[in-house]
Amino acid sequence: MNLFEHNKITQLYNIHYPIIQGGMIWASGWRLASAVSNAGGLGLIGAGSMYPDVLREHIQKCKKATHKSFGVNVPMLYPNIEEIMDIIVEEGVKIVFTSAGNPKTWTPFLKENGITVTHVVSSSKFALKSQEAGVHAVVAEGFEAGGHNGREETTTLTLIPTVKEKLEIPLIAAGGIGSGKAMLAAMVLGADGVQVGSRFVATDEASSHIEFKKQVVEAKEGSTKLTLKELAPVRLLKNKFYHDVESLYEKGPSIDELKTLLGRARAKRGMFEGDLIEGELEIGQVSALIHDIKPAAKVVEDMISEFKESVTTVSNNFKI
Repeated sequence: MNLFEHNKITQLYNIHYPIIQGGMIWASGWRLASAVSNAGGLGLIGAGSMYPDVLREHIQKCKKATHKSFGVNVPMLYPNIEEIMDIIVEEGVKIVFTSAGNPKTWTPFLKENGITVTHVVSSSKFALKSQEAGVHAVVAEGFEAGGHNGREETTTLTLIPTVKEKLEIPLIAAGGIGSGKAMLAAMVLGADGVQVGSRFVATDEASSHIEFKKQVVEAKEGSTKLTLKELAPVRLLKNKFYHDVESLYEKGPSIDELKTLLGRARAKRGMFEGDLIEGELEIGQVSALIHDIKPAAKVVEDMISEFKESVTTVSNNFKI
C-alpha cells in the first residue's frame, strides 16, 4: 500500500513520495537529481550555477539515468534566462521550479509548453501572487533554509499554516526539513509535501565538494547565520569570509563595499571548489541535525521510515 497514493504532490509530479530535492547551486547536478527520482522523490537540477550548455548536458544525462519524473530549478535573477527556458523546452523537461523573480514573467510560457510550474516564495503575499500567476503549486520556504532566503524572516512553523489559510493550490514546505519527523510536522501544519535541501547536500551524489560536505556534517546549532541582507539575504556557515562580512558591518558599509567584499564566484569557490576559508558556504540551520554523508536514496528511505514511525508514535501517545 502506498501511503501517499492520493497525495496532491505525488499526483501532480507523478512521484511515489511527496519529497522534493531542492535545486541548490553547486550541489544539484544530474547525479543527485536522478538518484532522488529513482528513489521515489522528485529530483531537481539546479540551473542557478550552470551555463546554458552545461544545463543541457545535465538534463540529457539525467534523462538517461532515470525514467522517472525530474525537474529543473531556475532562479530567475540569473542571466541567460531566455536561453535557459528555451533549452528546458527543447529537452522536453516537464517540471520547472522557479524562484527569485516574478512568476508572471515565465509561467504562461512554460504552461503553454506543457510544463508543470512551481514557484518558491517566503511569504503568504507572494504565495498568493504566484497562485494568481497560474502556477500549479507553491513552495513556502521558512527562515531556517540555507542559501538565499526571504527578507521576511518568517520561520517554517509560522509560514506554512499562514500560507495554507490563503492558498488553494498544493503547498510544499521548505526550510529546516531534513527528517521524517520534520516532514510529518510540516504536513500536519498544512503542507502537501516537503522540499529538502541541506540534507541532500551531504550525500554521495551531490556535486558539492567533499570538504564542504564534511563541514555540513560538523555543523552545530548556531553554526549558520543569515547575512548580506542589503544584497540578497543568504544563510552561511560561519567561516573567515563570514566573519569578514561581520567585521565590515561594524563600520556601517555601503552597498558597493558589501559587493566588493563578496566579489564574484565566491559560492562556487566555497561549495564547489572546497575553499572553507574564503568561500561562501550556504547551508540551512538543519545542518546541526545532519551527522553523516550517505546515498541520496538512503536519505529518502530513512525519511519515509521515520515518517511512518512518527505517525505510529503520535497515534499511540494519544490513543487515536
